Amino acid sequence: MTILEVRAVSRRFGGLQALSEVTFSVRKGEIVGVIGPNGAGKTTLFSTLVGLIRPDSGSVTLDGKDLAGLKPHTVASLGMTKTFQNVALFAESSVLDNVLTAGLLRHGVDAARSEALRCLDRVGLRAVAHKQAGNLSFPERARVELARALCTAPKVLLLDEVMAALNHAEMQEIMQLIRSLRDDGVTLLVVEHHMRAIMNICDRILVLNFGRLLADGTPEQVASDPRVIEAYLGRSAETARR
Repeated sequence: MTILEVRAVSRRFGGLQALSEVTFSVRKGEIVGVIGPNGAGKTTLFSTLVGLIRPDSGSVTLDGKDLAGLKPHTVASLGMTKTFQNVALFAESSVLDNVLTAGLLRHGVDAARSEALRCLDRVGLRAVAHKQAGNLSFPERARVELARALCTAPKVLLLDEVMAALNHAEMQEIMQLIRSLRDDGVTLLVVEHHMRAIMNICDRILVLNFGRLLADGTPEQVASDPRVIEAYLGRSAETARR
């Protein structure tokens, strides 16, 4: 069953064609990776999907609902949200209060607090719930950002570089969390530069290059696609599957 449908989405910023006729669909329960060189359009695509950027043309449909012209909070209420690569927390507030704010999308304060605690527990941060957010390490802040996104109860969750600056053990924990979220019925799109991770957790991979969709296939298909190798992967694709 298709849950996300993207059709011919284009977006230009001045002289830069950030996205050009991008078309793909995502089935419910898939983990889909989005890769490409810096400047390929990955973050622009994510921002367009959740309503932060309006496309010049094309359409985005979530679970049968056309998202054209909808504000980000409305898109979130319909079931799609994203994490942000540049995490911006309320530094003077507690970790719990940072996550609780997202829970207010669907709940009153008391229920949002309970849901926030559940989400913090899910990402392994229950122990620091009452710590001031400004005192967290970068990997901890990234997990708070993930908990905040989870607290909106997404059907489709877009993860933008959630494994940046993590060590090997931390990456393994996040990969396991991503798999468990899928097992719970969440569909995930993942932008990530760690090729070993993306090749091992994703069912399919979309490859963007200069704003165009260059390839769409399984990790094995993408890793062996000459166009992808030339544009981006090189030998890293071969080593990522070993």
